[in-house]
Amino acid sequence: MKVLNRLLKLTPIAAVCIAGPALATNGYFSHGYGIKAKGMGGAATAMTSDTFGGANNPAGMVWVGGRFDFGVDLFMPKRSVSRQGSSGFGGAYDGTSESDSNAFLVPELGYSQLINPNLALGVTVYGNGGMNTDYNPGLKGGAGAQAFAPSCQGAPANILFGCGKLGVDLMQLIIAPTASYKINANHSIGISPLFAYQRFKVDGLQAFDETLDMDGPGPAPSGTFTSSQGNVTNRGYDSSTGFGVRIGWLGKLSDTVSVGAAYSTRMRMSAFDKYKGLFAEGGDFDIPENYNIGIVVKATPKATVAFDIQRINYSAVKSIGNGVSNSLLSMSGGSFPVAPNRLGDTNGSGFKWHDQTVYKVGGEFEYSNSLLLRAGYNYGKSPVRGDTIDSVTFNILAPGVVEHHLTLGATWTLANKSELTLSYMHAFSNSVTGPSVTSLLGVGGTETLRMKQDALGIAYSIRF
Repeated sequence: MKVLNRLLKLTPIAAVCIAGPALATNGYFSHGYGIKAKGMGGAATAMTSDTFGGANNPAGMVWVGGRFDFGVDLFMPKRSVSRQGSSGFGGAYDGTSESDSNAFLVPELGYSQLINPNLALGVTVYGNGGMNTDYNPGLKGGAGAQAFAPSCQGAPANILFGCGKLGVDLMQLIIAPTASYKINANHSIGISPLFAYQRFKVDGLQAFDETLDMDGPGPAPSGTFTSSQGNVTNRGYDSSTGFGVRIGWLGKLSDTVSVGAAYSTRMRMSAFDKYKGLFAEGGDFDIPENYNIGIVVKATPKATVAFDIQRINYSAVKSIGNGVSNSLLSMSGGSFPVAPNRLGDTNGSGFKWHDQTVYKVGGEFEYSNSLLLRAGYNYGKSPVRGDTIDSVTFNILAPGVVEHHLTLGATWTLANKSELTLSYMHAFSNSVTGPSVTSLLGVGGTETLRMKQDALGIAYSIRF
């Protein structure tokens, strides 16, 4: 009962602490959960060194013992977007813009308590997101720049033809109460019910909320990109809630080799009502199914190597996986989209994200009795591709295109058996270029998304 009371007290505190923007490194998932894992490229499925089992592998919690971890990352992404070679109005649709939002604090929290030698209860609180951009108007200008957003009334146009600043803010908070049980001396299983809260807003998409006449003056067909005008952009923050579950297994095959596996269901979220005219399926934005396997090898008495593979099934969520051309193809001949192809409809446009397979490798070296050193590497091919006409344009909002990450970390054991852990991550600059979907509307050209990242993390841990 005492443990349950502690969990109930920690959960609302954690929710307040974590309610901010989060990392976007493997798509919009973090490259790792827990500052220790972040120093090892995110490899943590078969590790048992902290209380972030609810995010990595619930089966690992029972091997951790009594422990409390609290950490924070300073996440520093650099994003820029551009369009080149567009037609009409003297190149008014060309432009370049950089995001002004370049630094975020990202907290995380975990707690574990042994009920008996074979059972541990705990909680992990973590975040996803990081699709946080804030672009100044980036078109070259001219009267034609407002052709797709007449209500701007001469205001500066952004690179997606809307009014003024363009950007999104997505945050996902996940609370994972965890039960972990040893089924024998070498194997454990675990389960984490996942309770999610997400918050979203977008500004600058007025062009997708207009009633348009594609054929000019006189009798002509008219219509909208969206199934719900007024619920596309500039509505302020909206929130949704949902749930899922993560299960896991961990096996110590020998004194030197451990393996683990975990699976998380798709998290079914309530709709964003304020943005039901933007996201497919009336504002749906579920958190995708994902799963991971890992192995840890004690190479020497002082050196440990970990390797993980993670799969994130972005494409199964229509608001993420559908292509933006879904809502534009029928306009290319002068007619307008009809249900179910408008924004907000079941088959409306999304971000055209591909499923992502992520490879994580990390090493840990015991430099002394009080100091552990870490390094790691993380690679996942960008879920955003430039291979089709509808794979780049909407991702101007959130160019999650980094692929290669290098990490470093260290943990100091202090005199009172508490720990101080540091991590550093650098995601190398990567760009994706592809044809603009606006070629279906007579604009054309190519668009380039570019991103790089750095992150500094610190955590304090107490063992009891």
